[in-house]
Amino acid sequence: MQMIEKLYGVLIQAASSLQSPFLLLIRLYWGWQFMQTGWGKLHDISKVIGYFTDLGIPAPAFNAYFVSGLEFVGGILLMVGLASRPIALMCVVDMIVAFVKGDLDNLKLIFADPDKFQGAAPYQFLFAFLIVLIFGPGLFSLDALIDRMRHKREPTA
Repeated sequence: MQMIEKLYGVLIQAASSLQSPFLLLIRLYWGWQFMQTGWGKLHDISKVIGYFTDLGIPAPAFNAYFVSGLEFVGGILLMVGLASRPIALMCVVDMIVAFVKGDLDNLKLIFADPDKFQGAAPYQFLFAFLIVLIFGPGLFSLDALIDRMRHKREPTA
């Protein structure tokens, strides 16, 4: 039994050591993808405004600029790991709205046909942003660097 406990401890330690590199890869890849999506929307904003109008989104011009800017700037912030959780939260909301307004048919299939749900455009972004929101940006981020610097300056009691 001690051997099993020891092996389990080694497994946990090894898996835990991969957490920050994994979070870095998630942030870099999905941040880059989101930044590119936002960049594309900003460069064809009239198409986005028209799409938002067709979907019945209130204030389509304002929301088109807001969402495009969020995706572009938010993608950059996620890549460097700055304000990661607030940005991830806004992106989660963005992807939920994208599902509800633009992919409702696939959202309704979450249990009946999970492949269609998972194949919908917002799904992978939503999943990546939930990972960052729940687990944070990891050690290789500006958030972690700022936190270390802030704690370094605080006097110990």
